Amino acid sequence: MNLKMAGIDFTRADIDIRQRFSFTRKAIAESMEQCRQREEIQGCVFLSTCNRMELWLSLVEGAQFVLPDFLCSLKGLCADHYREYFVIRENEEAVEHLFFLSAGMKSQIVGEDQILTQVKEALVFAREQEGTDQVLEMLFRRAVTAGKQVKTNVTMDKANYSAAHQAVAFLKRKGSKFAHKTCLVIGNGEMGKLTAQTLREEGADVTVTVRQYRSGMVQIPQGAERIDYGDRYQYIPVCDFVFSATASPNLTITRENLEACRKHQIEQKQACEVQSDQIEQKQVWETQNLQSVCGKSIKEKQIFVDLAVPRDMEPTIAKIEGVSYYDMDSLPVEMQSQEMHSQYKKAKHILRQEIQSFFDWYQCRDLVPKIQGIGANTAAELVWRMGKYLKEINLPDADKENLQKYLEETAGKVVNKLLFELRDQMGPESIRKIVEILE
Repeated sequence: MNLKMAGIDFTRADIDIRQRFSFTRKAIAESMEQCRQREEIQGCVFLSTCNRMELWLSLVEGAQFVLPDFLCSLKGLCADHYREYFVIRENEEAVEHLFFLSAGMKSQIVGEDQILTQVKEALVFAREQEGTDQVLEMLFRRAVTAGKQVKTNVTMDKANYSAAHQAVAFLKRKGSKFAHKTCLVIGNGEMGKLTAQTLREEGADVTVTVRQYRSGMVQIPQGAERIDYGDRYQYIPVCDFVFSATASPNLTITRENLEACRKHQIEQKQACEVQSDQIEQKQVWETQNLQSVCGKSIKEKQIFVDLAVPRDMEPTIAKIEGVSYYDMDSLPVEMQSQEMHSQYKKAKHILRQEIQSFFDWYQCRDLVPKIQGIGANTAAELVWRMGKYLKEINLPDADKENLQKYLEETAGKVVNKLLFELRDQMGPESIRKIVEILE
């Protein structure tokens, strides 16, 4: 086995560093193309989330590869400045890391569910880009299966938490209330939808931005409203909370535009009040093409929460009067309770068993063609023995040929399934002996 991974996460690097190594799907596809051009790389998977970025490589036996330097080259950065932020794992250590990671055991919020989906999606995307090999394919599949086993059998006391839940819980501890408050969520991806749903559960009035070119295809959480992404600055001044959770490499909120829109809306509101004796306030707002904020008061104090990596919001918006700003590094890590430690122990036991299952597979992977050969020979033997009975069946010759083919395929599949199940349940020595006897 020559398996290597290099990662950079919230435990070693703050958001300013992490966002420099964040990969969009397009960037991952381009990077995988570079990986495929390297003869020593047999397979690769990129895992890029808000809290971590990891590159997994399956290498030719004996090949050496400096992953941090390679990642820095992909980003056009000087490796000498960033090596200290990376953690490098190989073989057994790397395998254990992925299994525990998939189960949420290494997340900032221990036991959270989102990472399991992210690991699965990383594998699916790598497969679509023809980036995986047999080892990485099986490793990630089994890690996902192990994560599901933990979710099914261990009730984590912080399960189903996400960065959105953490942000809301943090703000509530600081005295914020969300019921009947006006909230804008920028982004309608998985994190955006989860954020909107979390705010709806708190009783907030939620509006979600939708890109105009996708407005006819996307779904938003039940009870939420939608506005076009391009109209966000018109709506922001009447919001108590603004959350941004996109995968965009570009800023969704800049200080210059935020200051301009707040100033413009205040001026418009003042003009509206001056003319209130002659014209209904609603009419004034409508003449300014601001129906979305009609009847809402401009907020003097607002809270902006950036849940994206790389950042969606320009950090200097915190200097604007009346604006409070939080990013991913502002969210504190919860202390683990005694119950959490007990649950962690149960999860660890499940993961250890699944990890051993993967290593058993790896040691026996050379048996796969032998098992398939036994299945094929068994199927051929069955069809041969059934020959005289098939002749007696009153069927056209073409149908008899099809029946023989189906019998052979089915018999082969049954035998293969039995042997592969034995391989997964027994130790390497026992299954090797069984295969030898059957051969």
